[in-house]
Amino acid sequence: MNDAFPSLEQLHAIGALQQPTYSDPAALAAAVDKLRNQPPLVFAGECDQLKSSIAAAGRGEAFILQGGDCAEVFAEATADNTRNKLRVLLQMAVVLTYAASVPVVKIGRLAGQYAKPRSSDTETRDGVTLPAYRGDAVNGFEFTEKSRIPDPQRLLDVYHASSSTLNLVRAFTTGGYADLRQVHTWNSEFVRNSPVGAKYEAMGSEIERAIAFMEAIGADPEEFHRVDFYSSHEALLLEYEHAMTRIDSRTETPYNVSGHFVWIGERTRQLDGAHVEYFRHLNNPIGCKLGPTATPDDALALAAKLNPKNEEGRLTFITRFGAGKVRDGLPGLVEKITAEGVNVTWISDPMHGNTFSTSNGYKTRRFEDVLDEVQGFFDVHHALGTVPGGILVENTGDDVTEIIGGGEELDEAGLVHRYESVVDPRLNRVQSLEMAFQVAEMLRSR
Repeated sequence: MNDAFPSLEQLHAIGALQQPTYSDPAALAAAVDKLRNQPPLVFAGECDQLKSSIAAAGRGEAFILQGGDCAEVFAEATADNTRNKLRVLLQMAVVLTYAASVPVVKIGRLAGQYAKPRSSDTETRDGVTLPAYRGDAVNGFEFTEKSRIPDPQRLLDVYHASSSTLNLVRAFTTGGYADLRQVHTWNSEFVRNSPVGAKYEAMGSEIERAIAFMEAIGADPEEFHRVDFYSSHEALLLEYEHAMTRIDSRTETPYNVSGHFVWIGERTRQLDGAHVEYFRHLNNPIGCKLGPTATPDDALALAAKLNPKNEEGRLTFITRFGAGKVRDGLPGLVEKITAEGVNVTWISDPMHGNTFSTSNGYKTRRFEDVLDEVQGFFDVHHALGTVPGGILVENTGDDVTEIIGGGEELDEAGLVHRYESVVDPRLNRVQSLEMAFQVAEMLRSR
């Protein structure tokens, strides 16, 4: 295929994986046409700013904190839920910034994370087989025939839910909620009463004293009052992502304006696949997941295709090996990329390689495994003299019980209390804060 931006039809002709099958092509076309005429959710200039920050993280001058839901649902696109997600990321970021003395690039896994790849097209329960739940962008979670039919109207619902979420995020981050003077108010009761919450409170008091000193000498930088916060998601559904791609008037190049940072998943990163073909034309900063099956040559070929100009901040490799495999599998990839002089920012996804099912039927992860994969990620980069650029975690601002272990010592039996995720288990707020302190120590030693 030539270098012209491909049409949706050309992408489908390549053979796009992990796409739903819609029964009404006319309804799908109508939904896509409506999306093409919607205002952008993000702006090209914001994407360029994020690209510069990701480049800084790749050089070791900053650290990326990316977090949020494994799969957003429409019912939770509310002010309270958005504030809670933002709050836990702000808390984690302030811990990393203060405890490790490093600028933190804050990216939410939100305002677009409504579609999920699945290992099977169908799901069977009690002898009944229905289409798999592919996220609220495609169908409903309820196990009924009507609910599981892919509905193109949901693509428009994704746009509107993402728009309202981003409006709330912008209001919170510029309207005073993200002010550093709020460090104590970000700590809700159930976190404050935990050991890690007490540690956070002590750090918050130190920050308050530092701010008071700055004010006393007449310094009041804007950074005390607002933060830069970016959105991201896996750009999986080609109908939605292609319809939300616009040609930037400044550069005459395509940007995906559904999110600042979009990535290719482990299941759709085929070098000759439709997703790689689509992504290589975008001018956003982009990511690509790499798991245990990825070879050094795969990584090099993907980098050559997705970032042919070898631009800093353009390409991020998000590695997801599992705690038991990261120390053996990651070095070869990093060594090959580094030896060839390829500009890549490395992020650890310590969640997806550490998932298992419990004896009582819950999909979960062990906090200690998640943390160990991050430690392995740092260990590998330290040994090779390269830069661990950030982490991507699935977490929530709520007091859920989805991941076992951690300081709260949640066990398998405790999962029943508040297991709310519709796809993958998430760190709760206490576990998220605990992880931030642990990663801060890793950054200090770096």
